[in-house]
Amino acid sequence: MDAAEFRKRGKEMVDYVADYLEKIEKRQVFPDVEPGYLRPLIADCAPQDPESFEDVFKDIEKIIMPGVTHWHSPYFFAYFPAASSFPALLADMLCGGIGCVGFSWAASPACTELETVMLDWLGKMINLPQEFLAGKDGQGGGVIQGSASEATLISLLAARTKTIKRVQSEKPELTEAEIMARLVAYASDQAHSSVERAALIGAVKIKNVPSDDTFSVCGSALKKVLDEDRAAGLIPFFFCATLGTTPCCSFDKLLELGPICNKENIWMHIDAAYAGSAFICPEFRHLLNGVEFADSFNFNPHKWLLVNFDCSAMWVKKRSDLIGAFKLEPLYLQHHHQESGLVTDYRHWQIPLGRRFRSLKLWFVLRLYGVKGLQEHIRKHVRLSHQFEHLVLQDKRFEICAEVVLGLVCFRLKGSNELNEVLLKSINEAKKIHLVPCHLRDKFVLRFAICSRTVESTHINFAWQHISQLATDLLKTWEQNHHQQ
Repeated sequence: MDAAEFRKRGKEMVDYVADYLEKIEKRQVFPDVEPGYLRPLIADCAPQDPESFEDVFKDIEKIIMPGVTHWHSPYFFAYFPAASSFPALLADMLCGGIGCVGFSWAASPACTELETVMLDWLGKMINLPQEFLAGKDGQGGGVIQGSASEATLISLLAARTKTIKRVQSEKPELTEAEIMARLVAYASDQAHSSVERAALIGAVKIKNVPSDDTFSVCGSALKKVLDEDRAAGLIPFFFCATLGTTPCCSFDKLLELGPICNKENIWMHIDAAYAGSAFICPEFRHLLNGVEFADSFNFNPHKWLLVNFDCSAMWVKKRSDLIGAFKLEPLYLQHHHQESGLVTDYRHWQIPLGRRFRSLKLWFVLRLYGVKGLQEHIRKHVRLSHQFEHLVLQDKRFEICAEVVLGLVCFRLKGSNELNEVLLKSINEAKKIHLVPCHLRDKFVLRFAICSRTVESTHINFAWQHISQLATDLLKTWEQNHHQQ
């Protein structure tokens, strides 16, 4: 394909993507395929001779689209939102076109410097304390990771290195292996599974701190676990606080937890993957109070800030803590500006060496929407979640299972878990809308997350009428079956 054909095909692809997104609600939100559907539809091995673009293009609808779950459909209410917008897609195209691999400043100065500035922009939008910003001569700063899971792992590994060095200086008789065997990380029993996975990869113990009746961790619960572990000769070193848990969007009590972590020499990382975007609205910023006690903080613009995946924003108070854990300097990666105080080499801030020019997406979206446009997007989603909550509360057969703070509603039919499992199965088998469940204590709960950029009040009403009708049908047969038994 030469440049002339690329121009032609590029315009066709842009039209195709624009049509796809504009007409997405006409597509069934969840596919009809069975596992293994795709293999029989394509050849056994790659073609020896080149095929035409037309043939490839035709196969998108024939082979790919039948197996796509349409995350950007206004009938998609599962998981959490996956952000997407036209400005972000255009920026991603430019990122692919430039095609740099920005592991160091020298590898592409614009790639590094725009990222540093964009993370400062974003930090100012959510009113992060000054120590987290790079500024002209700050000790902190931000970086784009691939996902919140990576940010958690990076902070845990940095905390591990920092603690081992500290304990070795206090107790030189202990070997690194002896210290490692005693290290313990902590997170809420509501925390995302990626925190446990980070501990698994980091080869350290992890313990769940029990959450309270609002599914939040408070200071006294953490203190109790820490005291027990210290008495047993263990070394607590890392706590991951969650703002906006995945099951029900609950918020750990930072103002109680932060001072404990600071006093006990424990690295506090804050995972606000979904909820963090809402902090750009002054009315939700109080949910971040206590961030001043944290060592690192992360949220995902690729969830709720109209920047498509992957773009996970992470800040640290002391970038030397990250660099200290990951820095290696082979000659082929060195450059003559690296000792300059103005230069960031992001390879020391992450797991992979290579990195894409992801800050272009942030730059395009922040400029083309403005802070006000992004605030309106968040507020609209929150309004729609309260609309759905209101509809649920009007129906005596249902209950709300957790406080609705942002764009997630946890609800269920009053009755057994089995009943709710059957309801969810009938919702997802009908394929008009898509939901996923969670467990809150011993209850099987349905999660209704406001996801799509294009979702409107009418889609919420449709979803509720659909759920309500399926519940009516289910309860009829359920009661008959249980009477017969």
